[in-house]
This record gives sequence, structure tokens and C-alpha cells, in this order.
Amino acid sequence: MEEELKNSILKTGTSIVGIVCKEGVVLAGDRKVTAGGHIIMNKNTKKVVQINNYLVLAATGSASDIEMLRKIVSAELKLKELRDRKRPSVKEAVNLIAMISYRNIRQPSMIPFIAGTLVAGYNENGSVELYTIEPAGSAIKVEDYDANFSSGMPYILGLLERQYKKNISIEEGIKLAIESIKASSERDTGSGYGIDVFVITKEGIKQVSKQKASFEYREEN
Repeated sequence: MEEELKNSILKTGTSIVGIVCKEGVVLAGDRKVTAGGHIIMNKNTKKVVQINNYLVLAATGSASDIEMLRKIVSAELKLKELRDRKRPSVKEAVNLIAMISYRNIRQPSMIPFIAGTLVAGYNENGSVELYTIEPAGSAIKVEDYDANFSSGMPYILGLLERQYKKNISIEEGIKLAIESIKASSERDTGSGYGIDVFVITKEGIKQVSKQKASFEYREEN
């Protein structure tokens, strides 16, 4: 089951990355959507989305599953806030997403739910956290960086193994995240066409970069 799950994720195509910095977290992703790993279905789909005013999610996997997960999580967190009369913590939100993933992947279905996520957010006490949730539902707190099971993961982690340093600044994290997505887009056929970068700090959430790749044919000299 675990091996089949990893293979399915790698076929879907995506590059996402989360980087823990001294002042917060940087999340980034590409924009290409493929079918079967061979056909480009969309060149401008955001893989990193803001769920609410304190949480950002980056996902890899089936596009429909990711969109449904985003809607469910947003609604469930709002309901929990109304019931408890307080805002859920980042860890509580992560456990909710992990539970949804765990439950859905185990329901008998001809088309199983497949989505791996990176979740970053800030708590009311000012702390900022990054978690990785594998498609089967395990949630792990990230202390440095991760790319989940995205198809660009080998290229991203290879670059970060060499260039990441503990307690880097947000500015350094942004540059490193952009370089990570560019590196994977050069070699991974399932990634490319753009980059979206979000920064999460105790002050809030901000999208700091929107890049769209363009290609042109030119006669060689």
C-alpha cells in the first residue's frame, strides 16, 4: 500500500517546498497540472493556497482531491472555532487534515483519495509551525525543510541538503524556495510554468512572489 501510494503521487506531478526560517516559514509551489504524467492539463494552477487568516496549505496529488480538501478543511476549522469559541491551533488544524487523509485513503473506492500536503501557520501565541502530512495520514512537524511526495522532491531535497542552513532569514528562505522550484522544474516533467511563494510569520500571511514562466522559439545562430 505504501509503495503504491508513493508511486501514485510521483505520477501526478508537482513541486512544493516548505522551509523553516528564523522568523517564520516559507511555502512555495509550481503551477503545472498534468494527467498521467504526460499530458499538460493546466499551466496556471496554484499549488499553494491560503485556507484562512492563519493557515496556508501546499499540496501534491490529484487536483480534484486537493480542491475538495481545501474546501472541507476551511469549513471544518470555521465550525470548530464557532463550537469552541476560540481559534484552532496550527496543530489542531494539521490533525484535522491528517484525519481526513487517513480516513479517505482507507475507504473502499475505485478512485482513492490521494493528496499529500505541507501545512504552515501561526498560533495566537506568535509561534509559527510547519507540518508535512503524507497521503496516508501521518503528520510530522518539520524542523528544517520538506517537499512531501511531490514529483520534484528528489531535486528539491538534493538542493536543500547542500544549501539550507539552520536559522536562515526569511529573505534567504524566499530565495532558496524559488531556486528549489526552478531546479525541480528544469528536470521534473511534472513541474513548471510558474512559482508562488508565501511567507508565514507571527505578523500574518503574505504572498511575496508570483512568477509566470514564458518560453519562446528563436532561430539559432
